[in-house]
Amino acid sequence: MKKLILPLFLASLILSTLSSNAQHKDTLKTRNWFKHEIAGALQIQVTYRKSDLSQLNTALNNGGLPSLSDNDIWINASMFHIKNHLIFEDGLGFTPFSTSEVNNVKTRYNQYQAFFRFGYDVSKNSGYRLYPFAGVNFSEAILNIQDKDGERNVSDFSGELLNTTFSKTLYQSNFGIELGAGFDYVIKLKPKQMDCFTLQRNIPIGLRLGYYVHAASGDWKIDNYKLQGDPDKKQSAVFVSLNIGLGYAIKK
Repeated sequence: MKKLILPLFLASLILSTLSSNAQHKDTLKTRNWFKHEIAGALQIQVTYRKSDLSQLNTALNNGGLPSLSDNDIWINASMFHIKNHLIFEDGLGFTPFSTSEVNNVKTRYNQYQAFFRFGYDVSKNSGYRLYPFAGVNFSEAILNIQDKDGERNVSDFSGELLNTTFSKTLYQSNFGIELGAGFDYVIKLKPKQMDCFTLQRNIPIGLRLGYYVHAASGDWKIDNYKLQGDPDKKQSAVFVSLNIGLGYAIKK
């Protein structure tokens, strides 16, 4: 038994030392990770931006198809990141479909976008944020024409593969620049203590007002084949966004 005491004591001492070193390293990592407060928010936005479909509707009318309704409302999901007074926002969005139908031919149009914005918070009050911003916007317009009679004039799979129909999907890529200002009113919730960190939750309710500069538009395409004489009217316009989110701030 006495022979076991020394090895057990040495093992205990080694384990204690390793544990102490591990805790020290974790503390150093924590200090390095959280030199500054980490803050941001997950947001849902509804945006109004006028979309001029006059050229596209003229082309549709010339082909015997009815005009499409306006496609001006965007629904976006975005992430909001804050470091000191610097602000970075990135998001994805889409517009609901604008549709028309005549003689069993259905036309649908909508858009998708990804945007990235940089701003600077000029406010001194933690209860709200006020910031100018600039950003870039990448979007895609999609036009789908469904010839229902043409698609349904055969009843077997092999026949449908070789069926003649004017159903098709066309798309156009666009690039824009966004300039504007944002305001967020921050409703603070009860903070939550997590180990050695405090999670301050909040609900930001905000407004974005800006101008979208349609800097470049690609050709309309079908299966990567470029089309000539396509609608190419610029879509520069004022935009207004309302947003609500779930925010966070992590402090040591």
